[in-house]
Amino acid sequence: MKRYAVYYAPPEGAFADRANAWLGRDPATGTDLPQPVLPGTGDPRAITVEPRRYGFHGTIRAPFRPGAGVGQAQVHATLATLAAKLAPVTCDGLQVEVLDGFVALTPLGCEAALLDLGAAVVTATNALRAPLTEAEIARRRPDRLTPRQRELLDRWGYPHVMDEFRFHLTLTDRLDHPQPVRQALEAHFTPVLPRPFVIADLCLFGEDTSGRFHLLHRYTLSG
Repeated sequence: MKRYAVYYAPPEGAFADRANAWLGRDPATGTDLPQPVLPGTGDPRAITVEPRRYGFHGTIRAPFRPGAGVGQAQVHATLATLAAKLAPVTCDGLQVEVLDGFVALTPLGCEAALLDLGAAVVTATNALRAPLTEAEIARRRPDRLTPRQRELLDRWGYPHVMDEFRFHLTLTDRLDHPQPVRQALEAHFTPVLPRPFVIADLCLFGEDTSGRFHLLHRYTLSG
């Protein structure tokens, strides 16, 4: 794998089935899936290019290149040890909203617990990643970052961590007119949205040589 990431991905069930179908791919099996055409959304493949590549997920530790000498076994051991110390996070539910032009699911009623979870994962996995290259820094558009976000990028390899962490589950690419899509997705997802919404494990994803991400392992939060 070129890169690894730590994500939330829903367990098997109606929510996972609907989310994977909407994006057109199951990251656990790598299988391409037929995507539903919803009123007001147009061609679903045209508005889900990037999230389909990553698979349906919520980022906890953004993708990173492993450092020199760091193999999948070390990544696995680090996450297994960490998950044994962390408790699950329980939120009231999920809502569909627009974030900077993207349609996404966002959690309700658990902001402090999610910040703590994100900080613990980022801190514990930081030694696994290789230093950012100049090209990787440039892709984050540092000129558009706040001073705090640039500090976080330099320290942790990603600008949206710690106090800047905002957990979400992306459903579309950035859209010029996201509201009709948001309304369609709200109607589509509301029947299967979990209440409460529980993050019960950490999911290790890996990026293959074609740029697609795969669910490699789940680590139960048992602390």
